[in-house]
Amino acid sequence: MSTHISKLKTGTPRIWTTRRDEKKRRMEKVRSMLNGVILPTDHIVDALEVLLVSGDRVALEGNNQKQASFLSQALSNVNPQVVNNLHMIMSSVSRPEHLDIFEKNIASKLDFSYAGSQSLRIAQMVEDQTLSIGSIHTYLELYGRMFVDLTPNIALVAADKADRQGNLYTGANTEETPTIIEAAAFRDGIVIVQVNEIVDELPRVDVPASWIDVIVEADQPYQLEALFTRDPRHIKETHILMGMMAIRGIYERHQVQSLNHGIGFNTAAIELLLPTYGESLGLRGKICKNWVLNPHPTLIPAIESGWVESVHCFGGEVGMEKYTAARPDVFFTGHDGTIRSNRAMGQVAGQYAADMFIGASLQIDPDGNSSTVTSGRLSGFGGAPNMGSDARGRRHDTEAWLNMITDKEPIVRGRKLVVQMVETFQSGDQPTFVDSLDAIQVGHDAGLPLAPVMIYGDDVTHVVTEEGIAYLYKAQNIEERRTALAAIAGVTPLGQRHDTDLNEKLRQDGLIAFPEDLDIRRTDAKRSLLAAKSIEELVDWSDGLYEPPSKFRSW
Repeated sequence: MSTHISKLKTGTPRIWTTRRDEKKRRMEKVRSMLNGVILPTDHIVDALEVLLVSGDRVALEGNNQKQASFLSQALSNVNPQVVNNLHMIMSSVSRPEHLDIFEKNIASKLDFSYAGSQSLRIAQMVEDQTLSIGSIHTYLELYGRMFVDLTPNIALVAADKADRQGNLYTGANTEETPTIIEAAAFRDGIVIVQVNEIVDELPRVDVPASWIDVIVEADQPYQLEALFTRDPRHIKETHILMGMMAIRGIYERHQVQSLNHGIGFNTAAIELLLPTYGESLGLRGKICKNWVLNPHPTLIPAIESGWVESVHCFGGEVGMEKYTAARPDVFFTGHDGTIRSNRAMGQVAGQYAADMFIGASLQIDPDGNSSTVTSGRLSGFGGAPNMGSDARGRRHDTEAWLNMITDKEPIVRGRKLVVQMVETFQSGDQPTFVDSLDAIQVGHDAGLPLAPVMIYGDDVTHVVTEEGIAYLYKAQNIEERRTALAAIAGVTPLGQRHDTDLNEKLRQDGLIAFPEDLDIRRTDAKRSLLAAKSIEELVDWSDGLYEPPSKFRSW
């Protein structure tokens, strides 16, 4: 060793295995409880009190649909005198005990992506200073940070089955399980997995045993929600009108072939209009061929009538298991027949490989900024910011992407279509278009350094309402964007301030289009256009393969 290097390295020699040594120390404390890697069900709370150390970063699996419900309940039952001040890392805060652990002083800090049904409670707890928020993330952002500065000390995840060696089968609802496990396992975190069943032989191995430390058979299957099912009976004629405008004025105009649909009756209407209205326009084979989305039941008619070439899923959907297994040409499936969902890769695909994202929001301001965080609700936004942003690292071209170019400079780039599809008023007569997002005040009250905006206005290319379409990507300046948006804002305060005398020029310049500009008669927007008008008809389309949960059955 040179003298120069030797001088720089003087001092106490560094130990390079502190994380590994700490993991070994903790695991030795539970060795007597384990049979190999298998922990008896009734020992889970005791094991958590030994394996967890106050101040740990804990990744608890909670997707939109799949919940590590047994482990989350066990965590809420640990003694806060033994385990406290945990830093929770969760993509979705969906169950009561996810927040109970903060009220019990087991956890103190939260980094998350989406709160959904717990959004009201989490807002109140932040106000009461029962919990502190690190950041509200997109899914990809949260997963990414698990490999950088939020690496978990403990990972609590769920799988369908395990064998006695500890190999995992995650089945149709793999979702974020491998991502969380990898982030923990390869930096000497402890991986604890609840499974529905321990078996001698797995249908396939989704995660190898060498990544796993503890397997526990849950006392009941993990919670799984049918989150992406929309009953066609609740699709209104307004949704159908907006769907027709979107197909004619966006999908057809820009030749959109790869896309992601958000959850909602508006997008469900589009899916059910493809085999009817879309077919009448001669668009099959020209649009909507490659999808990134969960297996929406309302997509069944489009699949069965030959519109869909491929669907890559973030997760599964209750009742769609047999259908997806029977359509391997469309869905990504294993040799056992179940789909291989992957939330992290689905987000990557939706951000970089899809031409278009179309979704909804609760509020949109005059500049097109939008958020689902409203007064008293700290819901987060999940994957929408990934889907609904222009990926500036994209380099491959498609017709839709190139169609967004408005400059004539020698160096230009295409652009992803980011579409907001909203009715001008939400339920309760709350206007969707507002002068200022509630998110600004909510963020201030929560002590966040930035307002929790879901999709920034400068990423939005189109907005669709029941009044018409605003082609925001064509605007030459911010004033033109604001004017185009106001023109389709209906009788909201924003729309009422709009000078309708400007509409004709806006139409001529291609900045807005009303239904008549798209050869659509409002009176044609009837439920008779839907390829399926009920869940029962979706079952018929699937030849009985779709098995909807009982709450969606009307027969």
